[in-house]
Amino acid sequence: MMPQGKENAVMVLGSDRSVPEIPLRGFGTFQVDSQPSSSGTVKQAVLAALQTGYRHIDTASAYGDGQVEKEVGLAVRASGIPREEIFIVTKLSNNFHKPEDVQLALQTSLSNLRLKYVDLYLMHNAYAYVSDDQHKTVRRPDGSGKPLIDIPISKGYPDTFKAMESLVASGLTKSIGVSNFNMLKLKRLIKESGIVPAANQIEMNPYFPQPELVKFCQSYNIRVIAHCPLGGAVAAQVTGRKGNGPLQDHLINYIAVNHQKTAAQVILAWIIGQDICVVPKSNDVKRIQENFDVCFRLSAAEQDLISSITNRTQPAQRNMVSADHIGFDTFDEDFDQPL
Repeated sequence: MMPQGKENAVMVLGSDRSVPEIPLRGFGTFQVDSQPSSSGTVKQAVLAALQTGYRHIDTASAYGDGQVEKEVGLAVRASGIPREEIFIVTKLSNNFHKPEDVQLALQTSLSNLRLKYVDLYLMHNAYAYVSDDQHKTVRRPDGSGKPLIDIPISKGYPDTFKAMESLVASGLTKSIGVSNFNMLKLKRLIKESGIVPAANQIEMNPYFPQPELVKFCQSYNIRVIAHCPLGGAVAAQVTGRKGNGPLQDHLINYIAVNHQKTAAQVILAWIIGQDICVVPKSNDVKRIQENFDVCFRLSAAEQDLISSITNRTQPAQRNMVSADHIGFDTFDEDFDQPL
């Protein structure tokens, strides 16, 4: 059940830092449009989200090779909403993990967004690609199209994160965090960098709830942001789950009927009821509006029933499976890969 008074809740990132608050209801921009550079639907979707009431926009430099960031910036300016009222998140791409490159990466994102700062800057992944002198990905010579991994830089993700800390001091971002980090990597990051990330954006939904990772993050006051909260929309080359996702789950749809809501609304309410931010994405205005209308209360029994789906009828299954694409399991909790 959503904690009392949390209907329009925000969460403070890092209680020991002077950082802005992050709305629980966010709007994601990954794969909003398969051809964002030509159609401009990212701009229109983000503008619709802002007009609906969203004040947390999530993007990344890797989305459309920077084009999505550009359209996010266009939407922010077209909305007429004061900049300080919008919480904007973007991410360090896998091509800029060398410590000397992180400032250039964020400056490039800010140029795309046409903003002076972002509110939260995340390390998109805990691994780095081999890049050419233009910071473009070098692909394997076998013709597979898969990226070459820079093993030494990938192993040095705590050094990358330490370099990101300087971006806060320079005023380019209000706070820093990570994305797609498991517990093993978080423990090493905190130990070696001496910095507790403000947030960890992870795959999290009723079919992959990750309760241990969520509990670990919350114990360190690391704010959890759920990407793929409805169970889908990862890149095709790393999609792992076969069959239906949580939107088709019979229990979730039964609860949705009882509340006169959609399955998506029930899932989002279940997540924010755990004080976890959500960043669903859509370019359909009706769905954008529905995904914002999620501040109703599920009963404690309903929360528990959804939380226990993977214990009863549906084994927990990660949808974002990158091992074949990158050549190792970045989510291994026993060994910090790549070895």
